Amino acid sequence: MIRVLVVDDQPLMRQGFAMILGAQPDITVVGEAADGATAVRRARELSPDVIMMDIQMPGTDGIAATRELRGCKVLILTTFGSDDHVAQALQAGASGFLLKDATPEQLVHAVRVVAAGEALLDPAVTRALIRRALPALAAPARPPRFDALSDRETQVLRMIAHGMTNAEIAAALVVGEATVKTHVSRMLAKLELRDRVQAVVAAYQHGLV
Repeated sequence: MIRVLVVDDQPLMRQGFAMILGAQPDITVVGEAADGATAVRRARELSPDVIMMDIQMPGTDGIAATRELRGCKVLILTTFGSDDHVAQALQAGASGFLLKDATPEQLVHAVRVVAAGEALLDPAVTRALIRRALPALAAPARPPRFDALSDRETQVLRMIAHGMTNAEIAAALVVGEATVKTHVSRMLAKLELRDRVQAVVAAYQHGLV
């Protein structure tokens, strides 16, 4: 069962998300919060698998809360108009992004993807947001060593940067998902990056895609 904490300052939004997620047999909403400070407190009390985090909230906003919850799987709720916020959320350690006008199916999919330990890299959402947010993202002081990657690891990174899931990459390369996961893990280790979102940002920042 995937345990979710829903964070949004609008009661109707929280209730709507909770109803959609609660209707799934493998998801349960364990709590709600209307601001970042409450979200941090409730996350530490409830230990949810995924935190759905709005950005713009009174008091402690979603970015500050995400920064305090490093190590947690945070799914950011955003709009295409908040490029600077997306950049800040990336730097704060968010695991993925979901547009507020997403369909119920996209919402459920996003929660499952993030809960499974993958960053949400939907080609129509996160990739576009990352590309638009790049000007606001400072390049790391120590660039990743792309030359340390094998040809296959570089190929997998490019596919990830184009929004492909492990299953899609496996099908394209005609290999098993376990093999793809091994390539991803080795790629992240060689580049000294935390997750797939950081890998995509680095790939765009350094011209790999």
